[in-house]
Amino acid sequence: MGTPEFAVAPLKALIDGGYNVVAVVTMPDKPAQRGMRLQPSPVKQYALEAGLPVLQPEKLKDLRFLEELKSYNADLQIVVAFRMLPEAVWAMPPMGTFNLHASLLPQYRGAAPINWAIINGETETGVTTFFLKHDIDTGNIIMQERTPINPDDNIGTLYDRLMSIGAEVVCRTVDLIGKGDVQTYPQDESVELKPAPKIFKEDCLILWDKSAKQVNDFVRGLSPYPAAYTILKTTKGEDLRVKVLKVLPEHTEHNEAEGTVLTDNKSYIKIAVTDGYVYLEQIQPAGKKVMTIKEFLNGTKMKL
Repeated sequence: MGTPEFAVAPLKALIDGGYNVVAVVTMPDKPAQRGMRLQPSPVKQYALEAGLPVLQPEKLKDLRFLEELKSYNADLQIVVAFRMLPEAVWAMPPMGTFNLHASLLPQYRGAAPINWAIINGETETGVTTFFLKHDIDTGNIIMQERTPINPDDNIGTLYDRLMSIGAEVVCRTVDLIGKGDVQTYPQDESVELKPAPKIFKEDCLILWDKSAKQVNDFVRGLSPYPAAYTILKTTKGEDLRVKVLKVLPEHTEHNEAEGTVLTDNKSYIKIAVTDGYVYLEQIQPAGKKVMTIKEFLNGTKMKL
């Protein structure tokens, strides 16, 4: 059960490993792109290529869906980046239902764990498999695998790495459960928990009253998608919204107000923060391609 590309890798690993995947459950097709044509999810696309039956329920409590799901007599259900399941679904198979989550639970429960781990400046993250129960992302842990968050990682690179690690961990988890060898342990609720709520476009505005590191982590945690953004003022008096995909922090003392934009209008744009400056390195103006600052300043000049 899954929807995005992150869920394709474990599905492919299971099929390549010879596991008997009897069916796939994913979201209904959604309109997308300019023509608003119905687009299948990445999981559906892969499942159809692999010749697997695909179920796309609008409602997970629908009796027809529940009967169809039951007809496959699955021993085990695996959930990767899907929806919150009702008990009628997760309690159905005799071996239970487990979820792959892209964090070291109990930290970063929620929809955007990879983003928030980078945004919050973590140096380590990982994946967790756990058995589902009523409260989301709270079930007993089966297995965890750790990986460092490197200084140059962004959401794109870390997503790809965790996707690969997650595929391997899903197969190992299935092996443990299949052998009746699984040892689970409860999540530690005594620690201070950091949430990972869904990120909306309005959450992506860069606030310059932060440290250079905090701004850099924020940009990395949203690059390349959905992308942090800021507003630049041009010599034409326009407010230009630009996605910020890469920055370079500089730690130095200064007397500028936070958010002050400095530029030579040739080779650099830097913006004052609490403990220095942040140089914009790679940006994407609305409706245009990704470009370096030099490329941007060749065609657009900033108000000084």
